[in-house]
Amino acid sequence: MTGKKHNKQEPDAEQKASPEQGQNVSEDAAEVTARAEDNVAEDSVAAEVSNLTEQLSAMQEENARLKDGMLRTHAEMENLRKRTQREVADAHKFGIEKFATALLDVVDNLERALAAEAGNEDAVRQGIELTLNSWHDLMTRFEVKRIDAMGEMFDPHQHEALSQMPSDEPEGMVIAQHVAGYSLHGRLIRPARVLVSSGPAK
Repeated sequence: MTGKKHNKQEPDAEQKASPEQGQNVSEDAAEVTARAEDNVAEDSVAAEVSNLTEQLSAMQEENARLKDGMLRTHAEMENLRKRTQREVADAHKFGIEKFATALLDVVDNLERALAAEAGNEDAVRQGIELTLNSWHDLMTRFEVKRIDAMGEMFDPHQHEALSQMPSDEPEGMVIAQHVAGYSLHGRLIRPARVLVSSGPAK
């Protein structure tokens, strides 16, 4: 009996691939994946750096703007301080300018009275009256008020007692006034100097 020879089939290419070749393919795939991941990471870092750079630039611009505003404000405050100092100095120098100008009318009337011919008492008296009227007008204009104490009870806030003496008036009553007092806008600038009753003599 004649036996048939069986031909051995040649293994195909896939079957012929060695384990080493499979390992190389896996390593190549892993390397490609790693490179792709590295590229993605680099792109992410680059985007983050770009974003931070933009933020830094914006912050630097804002800082420059704030610094400029601060310098301007400081300069304005310094100018205001100097201007205020000048105004205060001028107020000290010229604070009585209006008052001094108003006094000129009083001076003019006094000079007219002095210029009157000797023996012309009417002209002298008229000059004195004009001067006194000018003075009263001046006092009223600048809120300087006269304080007359005669017939009033002694007030230590407005009067200055020169002495006391017995009289028919009640104790504490002003019975004589040496000089009138004056106030400026309600503030006492000179008390009325007075003589005060100590009551009836005993």
